[in-house]
Amino acid sequence: MAKAKRGKPAKKAPAKKAPSVVLLVGTKKGAWFLRSDPGRKAWKLDGPHFFGHIVNHLVLDPRDGKTLLAAVRTGHLGPTVFRSVDGGKTWKEASRPPAFPKVEGDAKARAVTSTFWLTPGHASQPDFWFCGTVPHGIFRSADGGVTWDGVAGFNDGLLKEAWTEKYSMPTPGGAITHSIRIDPRDAGHMYVGLSTAGIFESRDGGATWAPLNKGVAADFLPDKDPVYGHDPHCLVIHPANPDRLYHQNHCGLYRLDRPGVTWDRIGKAMPERIKDFGFPIVAHPRDAETVWVFPMDGREVWPRTSIDGKPALYVTRDGGKSWKRQDKGFPTSQAWFTVLRQALAGDACDPAGLYVGTTGGDVWASRDEGGSWKRIAQHLPQVDCIEAVTR
Repeated sequence: MAKAKRGKPAKKAPAKKAPSVVLLVGTKKGAWFLRSDPGRKAWKLDGPHFFGHIVNHLVLDPRDGKTLLAAVRTGHLGPTVFRSVDGGKTWKEASRPPAFPKVEGDAKARAVTSTFWLTPGHASQPDFWFCGTVPHGIFRSADGGVTWDGVAGFNDGLLKEAWTEKYSMPTPGGAITHSIRIDPRDAGHMYVGLSTAGIFESRDGGATWAPLNKGVAADFLPDKDPVYGHDPHCLVIHPANPDRLYHQNHCGLYRLDRPGVTWDRIGKAMPERIKDFGFPIVAHPRDAETVWVFPMDGREVWPRTSIDGKPALYVTRDGGKSWKRQDKGFPTSQAWFTVLRQALAGDACDPAGLYVGTTGGDVWASRDEGGSWKRIAQHLPQVDCIEAVTR
């Protein structure tokens, strides 16, 4: 009787590699990279880059995974953009940085004083980038950040309308252009936030713009329901639902579900002592009901610090109907730092990681969606921005 042949044992599937994260950290005196091990338990600090210069924004191009752009204000070159195509090993300045046209003999002509915000273009436009400046302006690059031209429909259209003389006033940080967001479904559909002007929307790639401020408070203006003049601090399109927008404003925290045009003030559900003043907001990578904010003391004297010296994030998991405090691991007293609009980031891991850069020069990380916090870097200059790259 023939012996039955034994089959070969099935090969075990290779274990799934735990993700690692790279944090791109821009500060008042340069930039640093923080690289994690697989699992995000240990971190290694690399830097400084651009030592001594202000790095307002440092962004990796998600379309190629290697190109980095940095919005930098240098002591000798002024406001400019640097580009790296080797992961930050070497950098080259843009040959034509963002700049308004020179007007001979006009002492009041607009001049870029800061390159503040960087946004990669739509996935269908691999070499496109957008840059927001101080004073208000949007510039576009079609060659990966080497040369920049003004978006005429914004710089010479929207910003030349009559309302700007009344409402486009500088804040302590200047007339900031920030939160340039591209609809992932439509390269021509864009949003932008303008300090002391409001949120604006374009559906034709920036050729024309319309205000999107209905329902947003402007407590500092005589008109309590103005079309213009609001002070948005940060705007996000939720990655899990591009029709869901969240918006941290000087006067509250809001949500908008498109195609609606009226914002809902979800910050009213915050605890009374905490309220809903702050700068940054970050979205969960997969759950459209979940976002995090870092509330600040926004009383009349504008301390703009962690409330009562007890820093904490607040998370909603139901679209703003309720909020939960997350402070495990943070100092419990006498910690008066704050977090700027670009200094709160999240990764794409599961569970999602969160990263906080402080005005005191520390970087904090959470591997469990804000449930607990660990300081992973300290004694840096004031942190102006953080971006998280999941590997």
